[in-house]
Amino acid sequence: MSIHKTAIVDKRAELADGVSVAPYAVIEADTRIGSGTQVGPHCVIGTYTTIGKDCQIFTGAAVGSITQDKKFKGAKSFLEIGDKNIIREYATINRGTEEGGVTKIGNENLLMAYSHVAHDCTIGDYAIIANCGTLAGHVAIEDRAVIGGLTAVHQFVRIGKLSITGGCSKVVQDIVPFSMADGHPARIYSTNSIGLDRVGVSDEVKSSIKKAFKIIFLMKLNLKNALKKVEEELPPSKELSYLIEFINSSERGISS
Repeated sequence: MSIHKTAIVDKRAELADGVSVAPYAVIEADTRIGSGTQVGPHCVIGTYTTIGKDCQIFTGAAVGSITQDKKFKGAKSFLEIGDKNIIREYATINRGTEEGGVTKIGNENLLMAYSHVAHDCTIGDYAIIANCGTLAGHVAIEDRAVIGGLTAVHQFVRIGKLSITGGCSKVVQDIVPFSMADGHPARIYSTNSIGLDRVGVSDEVKSSIKKAFKIIFLMKLNLKNALKKVEEELPPSKELSYLIEFINSSERGISS
């Protein structure tokens, strides 16, 4: 363990072997930090924050600060961060709002400089939020999703896995899995074929996803009939089933 003499670490913080804390960082009480994690200079790790192994937290990041939700009344709420995450300069991540509320981040995500993760958000694994990307409260980001720089995501929106949302977008409804979206407000433009390639999705399944997108987004059918047509006419796959399930469970509606 390496703690710089100018860092302030509360005696109730639990730091595993191999943690390094740079100059002028502050680590508050009731935090836990896993082995190999590096806390950069001038970072603040707030109370009730748990950080996993081998994370890198860069200069000035504020991790586990209290929610900006005006409903917050001092509840005991939490932030849970998994392993091998990279949190770049001046990113901000808030805890939950209500008693027991949790903001949760999985493994091997990249949060670039000045990005913001608000209260009660959930981020899966291998996601990327580019510079100044902003998540409002209760946003859910699924595995391997990419949020472009300066993009703002409305509260309670879901961003589907293996989707890419272009920079400077305004996201007010759910972004379906496997898609590429962009705009103000964001619209779906195509499938994320490169992302599907990277995870080994077959050409046959990629073709069926592309056909499903044409049925759902271009044929001007109502959504119920479009999904029925997809199920009846396209070969089943776990990816297609997931796409249909995601759309059927949407509460804010889907970007189209």
